[in-house]
Amino acid sequence: MNGVSFGYADETLYRDAEVRLFEGEHAALVGENGSGKTTLLKLLNREIKPDAGDITWVNHKRIGYLDQYASLPDHRRVGDYMQEAFAALFALERDMETLFERASVEKAIDKQTRLLTRAGRFSDQLVERGFYAIKSKISDITNGLGLPADVLDKPIGHLSGGMRAKIILGKLLLEEADVLLLDEPTNFLDVKHIEWLSRFLRDYPKAYIVISHHESFLRSVATTVFAIEGKRITRYKGDYDFYLAERALRRHQHAKNFAAQQKFIKRTEEFIQKNITRAKTSKRAQSRRKMLAKMDRITTPKKDRQYRFAFPLASSSGRDVLTVNNLEIGYDDPLVEPIDMALFKEDKVVITGKNGIGKSTLIKTLVGDIAKLSGDIAWSDTVRIAYFAQEQMMPAGSTPFSLVHDTYPRFTKNHVLTLLATHGIDADMATRPYASLSGGEQTKVRLALLRHQKANVLIMDEPTNHLDKAAKDALEEALIAYRGTLVLVSHEKPFYEAVCDYEITLYTD
Repeated sequence: MNGVSFGYADETLYRDAEVRLFEGEHAALVGENGSGKTTLLKLLNREIKPDAGDITWVNHKRIGYLDQYASLPDHRRVGDYMQEAFAALFALERDMETLFERASVEKAIDKQTRLLTRAGRFSDQLVERGFYAIKSKISDITNGLGLPADVLDKPIGHLSGGMRAKIILGKLLLEEADVLLLDEPTNFLDVKHIEWLSRFLRDYPKAYIVISHHESFLRSVATTVFAIEGKRITRYKGDYDFYLAERALRRHQHAKNFAAQQKFIKRTEEFIQKNITRAKTSKRAQSRRKMLAKMDRITTPKKDRQYRFAFPLASSSGRDVLTVNNLEIGYDDPLVEPIDMALFKEDKVVITGKNGIGKSTLIKTLVGDIAKLSGDIAWSDTVRIAYFAQEQMMPAGSTPFSLVHDTYPRFTKNHVLTLLATHGIDADMATRPYASLSGGEQTKVRLALLRHQKANVLIMDEPTNHLDKAAKDALEEALIAYRGTLVLVSHEKPFYEAVCDYEITLYTD
C-alpha cells in the first residue's frame, strides 16, 4: 500500500498510509474499535477502493478473505460446501477420467497412448497435490475447529451461527491461499480450538494478516504488528509483546517531546508579546513569530478511550428467579440432555459446553424466542429481563442516535449523546448509519441500549465478540458490579471466570 487514504463521509480512517507485507509474514492488525481494521482488509481484498493511493499485489497471488457474515447456501450439505475448496482438483479428476474413457474406446494405438500418457500426468498431479487425502484434510480441519463428526452430512441451514462461522473459516483454511486476511477468526471458538488454530497458523507457510481482540492468540501467532494509529499505519517489527512495549516507549517519548515543545512555544509567545512593540527587539520578536508559524507542531498525545458501562437496577427480584425442570431444547430433536437448573437472586452463572451444542438455543428458549420441546420454565413474577443477543438486526437506515432515542423517547438530545459517549460512540458516529459501524462499535451501541432498562436479570450471549481490550475490561467491571442476576454465554474463560460465580455445562446424550 502506497499513500492510501480512505474515509466514510466526513470521517477519515487513513491518511497517506503505507503497508508492506512480505512473503510468509505473519502479521497482526490492531487498533481501537472503529479505527478501520475491517475496512483495511476489505481494501486489501479489493471489495472497496481507496480514495487515494495504490494497493498492489504481486501477480498470481491467491487472496483468501474471512468474512464471517458471508451468506451461505442453506440447502447445501456441509461436506459438499467444504469440498468446494478443492474444486480445481475435482475438475482435474474429471478431465483424467474423460481421458481414460476416451482411451478405452480409441482403436488407434498411437492416439490411445497419447491419451493414456496425458491421463497419467493428471493422475500424478492429483497424487502430488493430495487429492486422495481430501477427506482426511477436511476431517482434520473440522475436528480442530470443534465441529462434530456428523456435521458434514447436515444441511448448512440447520447450523447455529457459531457453527456457520466455523464452516466459513474451515473452508478458507482448506483453500491454502497465498495470503489469508482473517477478521476475528477466534469468534465462536473455545479455548481448546483457539489453541488448535494458533498451532495451525504458526505452521502456515504463507502470509496472513489477522485481526483479533484475543491477546493470547495474537501473542501466539503474530511475528509482525501493523497498528492503526492517528490515521496512519505503523509497522512494529516484532511480536505482540514487542509491540506493546515499543508502543509504550513511543507514547512516553511522544508525550515528553510534546510537553517540551509546548513549553518552548509558551516561552517564545511570551517573548513575542513583550518585545513585538519595542523598537530594539521588534525584529527579533518578528523573527521568532515567523519561526513559530513554520514549526512542525507535535500532535497532542492521544489518551486511551475511557468507557463507563453500567447496568443499574430499578427494583430487585425475589429470592427465587428461575426454575427449569426437565427442559428439552432444540428445533426438531433435542440438542442436549434434559436440563434442570435453578437461579436465585444475584446469581451470576455462565453457560458452557462445546461449540454448537446449544448454548445460544438454551438462551433463546429461556427468553421465549424459541419454543421449548418439552419441560417447564418458570420465571418469578418479579423478574425484569434485559437480553443481549449474539446477533441482532436493527431497522434499516437506523443510526445510534435514532436507536437510543426510539428506546428512550423521553431523553433529550444531550442525554442521548451523553449516553452514547460513555459507551465510546462520539457525536459523529452517533449520526452515522448503524450498519456502517464496526462490529465493536455496534456492540457498544447495543450495550448503551441496555443501560437504562433497569432489569434485575441480565442475559448476555457472547457480549465480548468484537470488543477491544479497553471496552472488554469496562464490561467486565460493570458485570462484576451488577447487583442483579446474570446469565452469560462466553467463550473467553478469563472473562467469565472473573465475572461469574459458577458454570452450568451442557452435554449431549
